[in-house]
Amino acid sequence: MVQRKSAKVRLYVEHPVGQGQTVPLSREQAHYLFGVMRLTAGDMVAVFDGKNGEWQAEVAEAGKRKGILVCVEESAPQMDPPDLWLLFAPIKKARTDFIVEKAAEMGARRIVPVQTDFTNSERIRQDRLQAHAVEAAEQCGGTYVPEVADLEKLESMLANWPEDRKLMFCDEAEAGNQLFLDQTDDGSPWAILIGPEGGFSDAERARLKSLPFAHVVSLGPRILRADTAAVAAMTLWQQTLGDWR
Repeated sequence: MVQRKSAKVRLYVEHPVGQGQTVPLSREQAHYLFGVMRLTAGDMVAVFDGKNGEWQAEVAEAGKRKGILVCVEESAPQMDPPDLWLLFAPIKKARTDFIVEKAAEMGARRIVPVQTDFTNSERIRQDRLQAHAVEAAEQCGGTYVPEVADLEKLESMLANWPEDRKLMFCDEAEAGNQLFLDQTDDGSPWAILIGPEGGFSDAERARLKSLPFAHVVSLGPRILRADTAAVAAMTLWQQTLGDWR
């Protein structure tokens, strides 16, 4: 029996993984594995494609600009998160990165930056935020990478809202009030909405409270920063209706 080295690196790949599957590496991935991590032919890498679980793959070819891995055996089954979206208003760069990373770690299926009346930033780098989601999945052992959508106006999102998706509206104006998340689980998909640093405008708050699919929730007695609120809201939802129960 061949004794293989254990994998020290975990990598998300866009190429499908599976028994005996060869996985070509991009130039950036080859540089990371062979230039930075100093892996060589015969070393093992844990790989996942977001659909087919995690696989132990052996380095078959190692070069400065390219390389090939070969999947040997499955090391973890595919684990998809609940059908939960996180909607948030972008804030300062590092804190926006934090929200995306934590949402990926905590089990969001889709992450949607939204522009509200008081949103501080009118532009985002969708590709950079998607890379942060990938990195978070690689580091936390997840087998799924959530999509990070491009920035969309909250008004247009609400106008085209899916009929079957419920919305957990975290209203900072309700801090201190006892507004809890309904624990009735009918299998509906959900979304969580977190506001910007300046909060929601009066017009947005009135609109949201009038929507039949919106459920207003308080996140405790104190007003939380936007990045803290995102983590608190996802924790509340996961423990009440998600896969932490």
